[in-house]
Amino acid sequence: MDRFHVGVDVSAKKLDVAYRDKQRRMERQTFDNHSAGHAALVRYLEKRSAGKVIRVVLESTGVYGLDLAMALDGAGFEVMVANPRASANFAKATMQRSKTDRLDCAMLLEFAEQMTFRRWTAPGAVPLQIRTISRRVYALMAIIREEKNRMHAANQVEGTEVVKRSIRATIKALEKQVVELRAMALKLIRSDAVLTRRYELLLSVKGIGQISAIAILSELAILPSDMSDRQWVAHAGLDPREFQSGTSMRMPPRISKRGNKYLRSALYLPARVACRFEPGVAGYAAQLRHRGKKPLQIHVAVMRKLLHSIHAMFCSDQDFDGRRFYPKAGGAVGTSGIASSAISEVSIARLP
Repeated sequence: MDRFHVGVDVSAKKLDVAYRDKQRRMERQTFDNHSAGHAALVRYLEKRSAGKVIRVVLESTGVYGLDLAMALDGAGFEVMVANPRASANFAKATMQRSKTDRLDCAMLLEFAEQMTFRRWTAPGAVPLQIRTISRRVYALMAIIREEKNRMHAANQVEGTEVVKRSIRATIKALEKQVVELRAMALKLIRSDAVLTRRYELLLSVKGIGQISAIAILSELAILPSDMSDRQWVAHAGLDPREFQSGTSMRMPPRISKRGNKYLRSALYLPARVACRFEPGVAGYAAQLRHRGKKPLQIHVAVMRKLLHSIHAMFCSDQDFDGRRFYPKAGGAVGTSGIASSAISEVSIARLP
């Protein structure tokens, strides 16, 4: 089937669009990046496509491109949200020396014409709301930590009572917002049968409490249902990255960290706590330690394997089974150095 290819460069206020006319000449247009501009773009492409299937490629630009992708997908277009790294490498391969919005939309048009097309799956409204709330909680928790550090500094200086009162009031107000947001996220999860079940599956892991389950589920719920466990690991940036050239250069493997930092963060403490309370996880960690792995390497390996297990749990609709995680369950790996409040947060915390 013949297709009408379109490249769209997305910025905060405008959309630069490139396509080819009937004579295969490149044409460019600009639209506003808001709902009315999206509707105008849909109508414009429908007129220019002459009945062909419209295939659009745009870069992943977070909130700036999400509404556009939803509008194009809702209009029946085939949409691909390209990884910015892939499009940047494609631009280098085509010897693009400058970077402007007009050049980028033309590059994305060529990307659509020449590269393998992977259609984007629009997330549901409820999972998208949950992720938005969870990321807001993540941001607020970062501010709370900063305020607590400022309180520590203020405690070392006399005559700062006014400042300390201000910090305490800020922390109290932010913590109240965090509780309210988490309660709203939990309410949204319980409004959907599939999300509720997956939430319960996450709670079956010793080390994942309500707070961690919300954070993990909010990032996984919007992923396409056909993604494999290895793709989940790559999405989280937990995949190993090797660098080797000839015989003289061989760097130690490291995780790529080219992925979802929110998901990595949400898995961090649960993996630590699971090493203490879940015999299967503890045995796996002990086996890695026996092989001479460093503590951080062990922890990352547990995070990665835990994500594999969550994928299997969701696919099979079965609770976590430590015997499958590591059949030869051994002793627990200690959690020295982890604050008891942090362990409590991910293992036994409960929301109202």
